[in-house]
Amino acid sequence: MKIFISNSSSYPIYEQVVRQIKKQIFSGELKSGDALPSIRVLARELKISVITTRRVYEELEKEGYVNAVTGKGSYVASLDEEFLHEKRMKMIEDKLTEVIAEAKLLGIKKKELQVMLADLFEEE
Repeated sequence: MKIFISNSSSYPIYEQVVRQIKKQIFSGELKSGDALPSIRVLARELKISVITTRRVYEELEKEGYVNAVTGKGSYVASLDEEFLHEKRMKMIEDKLTEVIAEAKLLGIKKKELQVMLADLFEEE
């Protein structure tokens, strides 16, 4: 597993790790049934605390991405395409909600935001 932690990120360390693991699951780099490193091994590799790593795994398990098997470790959960699609949509919806709140604070109108989104989407 390739995970990079940025000290300049606005996201806390545990969230950076959670997001990167989710991204690897969405991309298919991590597949259903794949074993994740133990909490201690991942903490050592990333040079972060065991408490932070435990929080990462608990968050992933709570959201349904990982199954923990007592005494054996944590594994990528069996996820169907519909589940993954819904999770992706929820992530985008959450980000758009943040953007809309920020736009309202800055006095940006809905039409302006729609034009901005259309322009940015076309660039890809």
